[in-house]
Amino acid sequence: MSGWSLAFAPLLPVWVIIGFALAAAALLGFGFWRRAKGAAWRMLACAALVLLAAAPSLVKQQRQALRDVAAVVVDESPSMAIGTRRQMAADALQAMTQKIAQLPGIDLRVIHAGVPDGEVSAADEGTRLYTALTRGLADVPSQRIAGAVMISDGEIHDMPPKDRLDFTAPLHVLLTGKPGEADRRLAIEDAPKFGLVGKEVQIKLRVEDLPETGKKGIQAQLSIRKDGGDAVIHSVNVGEDVSIPVAIDHGGPNVVEISVEPGPHELTLDNNRAAFVINGVRDRLKVLLVSGEPHPGERTWRNILKSDPSVDLIHFTILRPPEKQDGTPVRELSLIAFPIRDLFDLKINDFDLIIFDHYRQRGVLPQAYLENIANYVRNGGALLEDSGPAFGTSLSLYRTPVGAVLPAEPTGDVYEQGFVPQVDALGRRHPVTEDLPGLPADAKSSPSWGRWFRTIGAVPHGGETIMTGYDGHPLLVLDRVDKGRVAQLLSDDMWLWTRGYEGGGPQAELLRRIVYWLMKEPDLEENDLRASVDGNRLDITRQSLEPDDSPVVVTAPDGASQNVSLSPQTGGRSNASLPVTESGLYRVADGKRVALAASGALNPIEMSDVRATDEKVKDDVAATGGGVFWLGNDGVPDIRRVDPGRSAAGSGWIGLRANGDYTVTGVAETPLLPGYLALFLALGFLILAWRKEGR
Repeated sequence: MSGWSLAFAPLLPVWVIIGFALAAAALLGFGFWRRAKGAAWRMLACAALVLLAAAPSLVKQQRQALRDVAAVVVDESPSMAIGTRRQMAADALQAMTQKIAQLPGIDLRVIHAGVPDGEVSAADEGTRLYTALTRGLADVPSQRIAGAVMISDGEIHDMPPKDRLDFTAPLHVLLTGKPGEADRRLAIEDAPKFGLVGKEVQIKLRVEDLPETGKKGIQAQLSIRKDGGDAVIHSVNVGEDVSIPVAIDHGGPNVVEISVEPGPHELTLDNNRAAFVINGVRDRLKVLLVSGEPHPGERTWRNILKSDPSVDLIHFTILRPPEKQDGTPVRELSLIAFPIRDLFDLKINDFDLIIFDHYRQRGVLPQAYLENIANYVRNGGALLEDSGPAFGTSLSLYRTPVGAVLPAEPTGDVYEQGFVPQVDALGRRHPVTEDLPGLPADAKSSPSWGRWFRTIGAVPHGGETIMTGYDGHPLLVLDRVDKGRVAQLLSDDMWLWTRGYEGGGPQAELLRRIVYWLMKEPDLEENDLRASVDGNRLDITRQSLEPDDSPVVVTAPDGASQNVSLSPQTGGRSNASLPVTESGLYRVADGKRVALAASGALNPIEMSDVRATDEKVKDDVAATGGGVFWLGNDGVPDIRRVDPGRSAAGSGWIGLRANGDYTVTGVAETPLLPGYLALFLALGFLILAWRKEGR
């Protein structure tokens, strides 16, 4: 392949040559106007001089034709899995590949794009075919791009306005699906991420039948399930915004599933359901602290509880028991009456936690109110008992109706020997004590804590003993009683740690964990299975007091299940991590417990409207001279090469531009008028002009 062109190599500056040519033209024009003899020969002489100065030459180029590049972008987003769309796309890709391969001088690039299965993103940017197209052809000069074909259902979410389209080659779209499709979907308008424990949050949602027909009064059954429990059914009007209450029963993640029954026309049920997490938070903990008598540790309890801004503390100390008869006049007593009826009868259920510190029976609390406390625990309340020496006597709280919910029975012994509190093997697996500050990793080493000097002898009849005191006697016992929880601390020397005796200890952290375990904080559950989604990973954690190497069963949103083994970690934890491949609800079960985790965006753009459409692409396609074809109706169109500037689509065919781009491999240059010849001609023409004038 060769090409010819004319080139110049001026001997003088171009402006000098142009100036000379203009001046000569003016003089010659005047001469022709005056009919001067020899004007024609002078004109030829001037032309020879201009050619001499311009030095023209004929250039012959050896050219190598460059192949054009065409792109086929295949949509692999989740909406393409509906019906036969994916198969239609595969068939169309095969046909396009074969047809383009038969065209001369063109290379094909196949670009797989969209949101592939296996890449679930919380950001949910939708199907981005145009971005994939521009990236796929970024290394190809625009003069070599023959065109592009998108095989999609038309749900493309990154198409720019036609006046900002940065693609000059023909763009064609082959649509899967069928025109005029209908579908029902569930749209979550507002779902709070946090809610107060014990309160309700409002979920705003809308059920839509697409396309909207304008009919009113159509109802649909809505199912709401929380934490895998029983479903609650609501009837809602289609096409109207509704608000549904959801109760937040516990702290931590509350997994909510909402689904709507199928509509009269359905493309997919994937957009008929939604799953999300509402994190339960406690407004403030209401704690009642009853100190049976003043003692050195009383202020420790008060200061630790008051230092937590999330705690509302009510503290009563029994300073003057009823049996005390010292003759002090009543008018000189400034004590506040103990409102036992309000606290232990009328408002007992308002408290999140009741603490008895150094309490002994003195007739202050009648037996009926102590029975109320036991029932409060059974119905879901929390009780913390900090034993003093009186716990081992006949005045012990254990000898009251409260004793029925206490896990440890006093033996009557009080050991007043120095000891460092120990965390046994069970305690090292319990989240309340497993990694307390100062606890060594080596179970044979003693903690770097200060000593205590009193242990109340007791025999546990239930619960778990996770700390021991003098000579291995129980020190901290935790137990579950019906719906409630109880903790017993069988020593009153925690105040020594607060004072920093022998280096002190983690009294604030230990008490915080005990309190929040009593409040059923999910992170402090000793036997629990948890699952959460972080980006594109499903994290599974099992907490257990006993070693457990059994696998868990993970069920994906599409119902597929797999067994997953967990790797042991520190304490009683074991975990595993899996890639998240779908949006929706993942279920993790180990035979005893079930954990739920929601993945994906709340209202994924990809599934907001899954009907095949040409509305989002037709303007851009028209701006490039391309065409839109429905594969189900039109089939795969034929392909032609078209010249630049010509129409690139017609009935049953699409065009790919023939650019004709090339590279130059060699150049041969031949002067059109050698310098000596131009000078000879100029002199010859001047002589002829002189002779003409001389006659």
